[in-house]
Amino acid sequence: MGDAVAAARGAFPAWAGMGTDRRNDILYAICDTLTAHADELAEMEVRTTGLPISGVRPLARRAAHNFRAFAEVASTLSGESYSQAENYMTYVTREPKGVGALIAPWNAPLALGSMRIATCIAFGNTCVLKPSEYTPLSMFRMVELMHEAGLPDGVVNLVNGRGHVSGEAMVSHPDIDMIGFTGGSETGRRIMATAGANLKPAILELGGKSAAIVCADADLDQALDGALLGIYSNNGQQCLAGSRILVQRSIADRFIADFVARAKAIRIGDPMAASTQIGPLAFAAHRDRVLSFVDVATQDGAELLTGGGRPDGFDKGFYIDPIAVLAPSNAARICQEEVFGPFATFVIFDEVEDAIRIANDSAFGLVAYVWTGSVTTAMRCSKGIRAGTIWINTPMMRELRAPFGGFRESGIGRDGARSSADFFTEMKTTSIPIEPLKLNRLGV
Repeated sequence: MGDAVAAARGAFPAWAGMGTDRRNDILYAICDTLTAHADELAEMEVRTTGLPISGVRPLARRAAHNFRAFAEVASTLSGESYSQAENYMTYVTREPKGVGALIAPWNAPLALGSMRIATCIAFGNTCVLKPSEYTPLSMFRMVELMHEAGLPDGVVNLVNGRGHVSGEAMVSHPDIDMIGFTGGSETGRRIMATAGANLKPAILELGGKSAAIVCADADLDQALDGALLGIYSNNGQQCLAGSRILVQRSIADRFIADFVARAKAIRIGDPMAASTQIGPLAFAAHRDRVLSFVDVATQDGAELLTGGGRPDGFDKGFYIDPIAVLAPSNAARICQEEVFGPFATFVIFDEVEDAIRIANDSAFGLVAYVWTGSVTTAMRCSKGIRAGTIWINTPMMRELRAPFGGFRESGIGRDGARSSADFFTEMKTTSIPIEPLKLNRLGV
């Protein structure tokens, strides 16, 4: 760890001092190189995550685009000037903060790891990156390709290892200037405690238990498609999952029946096959944890609607049938705890205000989905729901220019154009007198 941090510290002055246009040429080259190798990277990611190749290919292309997007953000940063104080001109500049400790998750290593790197190095910082011990291969190849594209040695340094060993060593290292973490809320708490003890800033994108609200006036065919994508895409292993599906009572029976029928028809199989819609979960302990919530749900009085076991024909691999349950109320543990798998939980509501209240009755606040034909309802939900991102009549999408992050236990800080610039740079104020000053002469 010491060598990696030392390499990042050693490379910092030259990378930070490089002109933005020259640095951006390297970032653009990284984008082009990763794009050319997107299929290779996607296949490596599938082999460690079990995610269907059809979903990983777009994520690999997004990983490449992150470098271009934040190069463009860096090229548009401007300073400030103030002349209100008599006889003074004051101007404000941004400078790179230093060396970042970046920790990437196992559920979407390329997309989320590249976001951490791009937002850090685009503004002139260097970093040490740790991928998950479960999914290191695609990250290793991505960093290798970045150097092939012309990234100077020491700007991005990859270390492997378990979180409580390598990760702890990273975030507690005295030569680390800031910490970027994407992962679970419990790990986030430990990282934040260490960062606080060392007075180091941290940006944390953590877990979620997001509500997907389906109103009676919605386009129900689109809402059904969106709800299924919201919980079952990426094998359900995503912090953005719409895992609590809140359905208005007048349409609940029909909507839930249609959802369950579609869930039973999802194509489970080899994640390398283009037709596969759900592959195996990432590792055995995680599969067992997801399945344990079936018992948790039924003990709380929830009704198991589908799934909960190993699909027929799969004797190997960490496969499970997509799960859906109907909860007696939002107080059930299955509505409050993040499962992080293909596990949908239905809650029925009567009025829109009830849905907003239920959506907010959570320790988390990452995103929310709202399906409605009413602009008024959409605006009421947008204003009332305590979450960092509200998606209206759409499954998950990402506007990289806009802030992204969560309320409460879903994280601290935001990614995005201005938000990332604020975190990864320091602002410096310089004041200069316009004319020579007449100073008091102490001691004369």
